[in-house]
Amino acid sequence: MTSFKQEQWNLTELVTDPKGVAFRKQLEEIEAKVRNFEKKKNYLKPNISTQKFAHLLNSLEEISEKFSKVSGYASLGYSADTQSDEATSLLTRMTKLGSQIENRTLYFDQWWKKQLDQKNAYRLMKSSGELSEFLRFKRLLAKYSLSESEEKIINTLDVTGSTALVKIYDKITNAFQYVVKIDGKLKKYNREELGVLVRNPKSRTREVAYKALLSQYDKQKGVLGEIYQNLVQNWKDESVEIRGYASPISVRNIANDTDDKIVDSLLSVCKYNAPIFQKFFTLKAKMLGMKKLRRYDIYAPTLKVKQKSYKYDQAVKMVLQTLNGFSPTLSEYAKKVFVQNHVDSSIRPGKRSGAFCSTISPKITPYVLVNFKGKSNDVFTLAHELGHAIHSIAASDKSIFVAEAPLPLAETASTFSEMLLFDEILNKVSNEEKKSILTEHIDDLYSTISRQAFFTLFEIAAHKKIGEGATVEDISNEYMKTLKEQFANSIDMTNNFGVEWSCIPHFYHSPFYCYAYSFGNLLALSFFQRYKKEGKSFAPTYIKILSAGGSKKPEILLKEHGIDISSQKFWQDGFEYIKNQVNRLSKLDN
Repeated sequence: MTSFKQEQWNLTELVTDPKGVAFRKQLEEIEAKVRNFEKKKNYLKPNISTQKFAHLLNSLEEISEKFSKVSGYASLGYSADTQSDEATSLLTRMTKLGSQIENRTLYFDQWWKKQLDQKNAYRLMKSSGELSEFLRFKRLLAKYSLSESEEKIINTLDVTGSTALVKIYDKITNAFQYVVKIDGKLKKYNREELGVLVRNPKSRTREVAYKALLSQYDKQKGVLGEIYQNLVQNWKDESVEIRGYASPISVRNIANDTDDKIVDSLLSVCKYNAPIFQKFFTLKAKMLGMKKLRRYDIYAPTLKVKQKSYKYDQAVKMVLQTLNGFSPTLSEYAKKVFVQNHVDSSIRPGKRSGAFCSTISPKITPYVLVNFKGKSNDVFTLAHELGHAIHSIAASDKSIFVAEAPLPLAETASTFSEMLLFDEILNKVSNEEKKSILTEHIDDLYSTISRQAFFTLFEIAAHKKIGEGATVEDISNEYMKTLKEQFANSIDMTNNFGVEWSCIPHFYHSPFYCYAYSFGNLLALSFFQRYKKEGKSFAPTYIKILSAGGSKKPEILLKEHGIDISSQKFWQDGFEYIKNQVNRLSKLDN
């Protein structure tokens, strides 16, 4: 059987050598295709034939495919070593090139969104097959589009504006090293290694790990706060003041092809159900022999014996076998990522923290980055990112324009893969281990549903306050207020957590991204409950939903399979599952 080793990924399928002749030829080919596309501006008339229109779309697809390879290489190379000057320089160069390409092909977007009449737009959409959703979505964005010259200015300035600010944030925070005294010995840790310590069995270790993390960000809160204030102000100025979106979060909702009312419903149900997790934290304190948890303790392990460690090879095989039990097809999809060496799993200085899955093109097997440290949550992270890869591969027959699922659906396959793993592990352990795994599972449900929803509620408030001239201190106070709403009296909170918002990269990279985790997780709970009722006969339905990619509006796609996301009851059903798990844990503890 194949053996899986912890190593860096191989990016040569994208670019063999960024200094070589082949790379220069890739760029020249992109330039030639863009130049050729620029010459076709005279095609754009209301009565354009469906054949000529299809030819234009095909040309745009080719440009997107080819540019995705070089820009994807630059982005992945930078993630692999954020401290490399060469990787940083290449990423800046490709970001600028992307902006230039967008500007030079922008005339098509502008014509489609703003100049073409509705009757002819409908005629062309009708003839465009799976791309009709892509074209419908572009028309939806029309009311927020500016003139061609204005869009070009924004694209150009973003490279040295918001994009540059995010890069500076990454540069500063990824260089942080944390000096922590554990058992009388001083040692340096990076962010990933520190993340292991917050789940340490020793109360004191968890506390010093959190304090080390928060104090580093606190020292830099002036500059990190300034970066955030400017990013938020830029988001508001461009999106609300110039483009006319109803609110800062509407930008994300529309980009996700999700109605404001659906997101409002999701967030209000998450807020309403905060007491479920408050009950869990009270129960967890009892399990740990504490009167009350401190914020330092919320991820504390409850297993009295040493936390189990997993070898990388063992973890990969466990995830693949679990997927195989549900659907051999999905297991084969996941295996491709390893066979083609598209996984970066080793831990090293300068590498980006966290984990992600990147789909460069539907024609290329996705790339996965994890920082595997051998703990059980690392195994679940691996299952999560492979879920993303499975989703991409399932939709690999789609055009690059519709292969990627909208953000809320994009977190569903990842979470469902974790649920399968959780169910598999739980059936094979003792009652003591079962308590520990169930506790970890509810920890994860908290961190991926309730915590993410409250992150979004914080962002809504922070964007409003920064628009009114809030200081960095005001932002921290708002964050503390959100934490108190989450936890009520279930845990003890210290004021140093007020700066925690500056530790959350999503706030800087992708405003209002976080609710997608809540959405995806609650949707995955719904899928999982159906699977438990229907058994393996659910697998074809599930694969069909994944294979749609972004070719249908989420609300419509899910309604075809009996799921109504506009209903508060649907979201509440997900919390019923969580409530049952907390009650199950309570019975095991008695």
